Parts: sequence; structure tokens; C-alpha cells
Amino acid sequence: MKKDIHPDYHMITVKMTDGTEYQTRSTWGSEGDVMTLEIDPTAHPAWTGGQGRLLDQGGQVAKFNKRFGGLTLKR
Repeated sequence: MKKDIHPDYHMITVKMTDGTEYQTRSTWGSEGDVMTLEIDPTAHPAWTGGQGRLLDQGGQVAKFNKRFGGLTLKR
């Protein structure tokens, strides 16, 4: 095994948007640093289920449906 090629893992504190904190090992920053998150699973709509609609007016989905909408599987 080669020496001095592996990243240095150390303990950091991660601060969530709601103020809660937890400690984890990471290669980010240095020992004891605090990573303050702007978006995390407690606030982001992808994890909370908010804004469940698709806004695509004439975009990629409409383009796909126009191009391939008539295709069906034949048995």
C-alpha cells in the first residue's frame, strides 16, 4: 500500500439549517472546523416533499412527449 496518498480524515461539526449540529469524520477543512449548511435534508423540497409539480411549459418534457408520444408497445 502506498504511503501519503490517502486523504486526512478528521472530526468536523456540521451545522444544519435548523441549528442542530452533529460531528462526523470528513476530509473537508481541518480538525474542529464547522461546516454551516445553507440547504440540507430538513429544508430542501426534494427531501421534504414540497412543490410536487413539474413546471415545464414547452421544455424538455413537452419536446419528448411531442416526439415520442405516439409510440406504443406491441404484443
